[in-house]
Amino acid sequence: MKKISARNQLVGRVVEVHKGATTAHVKVDIGNGVIVTASITNEAVDDLNLAEDDKAVAIIKASDVMIGK
Repeated sequence: MKKISARNQLVGRVVEVHKGATTAHVKVDIGNGVIVTASITNEAVDDLNLAEDDKAVAIIKASDVMIGK
C-alpha cells in the first residue's frame, strides 16, 4: 500500500464483498471477531481487485464520533 497520512488504519482480511447496483459493502475481519464494514463504489472494488481472503487495510477518517443509547 502507498503511504497515507491517516492514522486510523486497521489491518485485516476481506471476509465478504457484496456488490449492489452502484455500491459495494466490503467486510474486513480485523481480529478478535471484529468486522469493519465499508461502503465503497463497485468501481473501487474492481480497481483494487478486492476479493475474499485478500489482506486489506480499513482506513477510517472521521470528523465526529457519536454515541447513542
